[in-house]
Amino acid sequence: MDFTRTEEQTLMVEAARKVGERFGLDYWRRIDEEQRFPSEMWKAIAQAGLCGVALPESAGGSGLGMLDLAMVIETLCATGAGATLGQVFMINPIFGGVSISKYGQPWMKEQLLPRLITGDLNFCMALTEPDAGSNTLEMRAQARAEGQGWRIKGQKIWITAVPDAGYMLVVARTRPYDPKRRADGISLFMVPTDRAGLSFTKIPKLGTHTLSSCNVFFDDMRVEPEELVGTENDGWRALLDVLNTERIVTTAGLVGTTELAIRLAVDYAKDRKVFGDRPIAAYQALQFPLAQCHAENEAARLLNHRAASRFDTGQSYGSDANHAKLLAAQTCAKATERAMQTMGGMGFAKDMHAERLWRDSRLFKFAPVSEEMVLNYIAMHDLGLVRGY
Repeated sequence: MDFTRTEEQTLMVEAARKVGERFGLDYWRRIDEEQRFPSEMWKAIAQAGLCGVALPESAGGSGLGMLDLAMVIETLCATGAGATLGQVFMINPIFGGVSISKYGQPWMKEQLLPRLITGDLNFCMALTEPDAGSNTLEMRAQARAEGQGWRIKGQKIWITAVPDAGYMLVVARTRPYDPKRRADGISLFMVPTDRAGLSFTKIPKLGTHTLSSCNVFFDDMRVEPEELVGTENDGWRALLDVLNTERIVTTAGLVGTTELAIRLAVDYAKDRKVFGDRPIAAYQALQFPLAQCHAENEAARLLNHRAASRFDTGQSYGSDANHAKLLAAQTCAKATERAMQTMGGMGFAKDMHAERLWRDSRLFKFAPVSEEMVLNYIAMHDLGLVRGY
């Protein structure tokens, strides 16, 4: 495997660095306190051509791959955003971009995809349900046929960025639930978020304040036939394409966050003196944990790059994507914690930024897939062990 960046990748990474540094840590601290969507930075990302890196040229994208996108996300997150910016890429180029570019109706590709790429339209996806959680195939939101379209009734939970989205990818059952054929009868729909019968309420939470999380309710919401994404009753395979690329994007955001957290800790440690004239950076009790996190982060980065490369070349990439996500989430949790510990009491101050990175990154030990479910996957698919749940 060639690890050398192409000239095009080098230029993209540098463009991402310039955009990220233009906004920086203070911008993210401010919008975190205001609990608002990073609309200014997202628009700048789109104007730099970075939103559509892995989306078709016909819609205004670059037509490149997930590996290129992962490098862009790592860089942007490392310049100050942290893991939350990875989620913005998740809701837009993944939830909106992958679903439409691979499975969308012609009108979606013509009208919605270009607006996504220019940063003028945001998306979200309604998948998780209160009684299903990680057991996605237990979803019960029902889309019953009515004329040529459907009516959806049900509830979703922990849906990201609904108030800031113009369209929602909705996952529902178009056939009655069959415990023996749970993947059968699932369909995807792309509907405007202002549709009658769709309502939502925000969930107060610990972190990721720049992206709201919501309960979503469908009260016989009408869906038109042209809003179907992919094939009716056969949406599970399309959904897996969305969810698996979601993991690559999530991991890229975590890798960038760990890089940022370590850099903040190192910069602080080089300046801070407590006992005598030597900075605390000279103490191995601080050096070793940060060095360990750095090594583990580089391993997560390489695994994620391999997963992205295999996706781009049409190879199986599920194991690599799961390995990388597991390692990146665990390492990011440790690195943000160690950054705060390195700073001592100052690590608790918002001005030092580490506490935001810590709050936001904690989410990703159980989202978008919990580490326990990743370990289940590794045990069964990679080790050949018996399913234990």
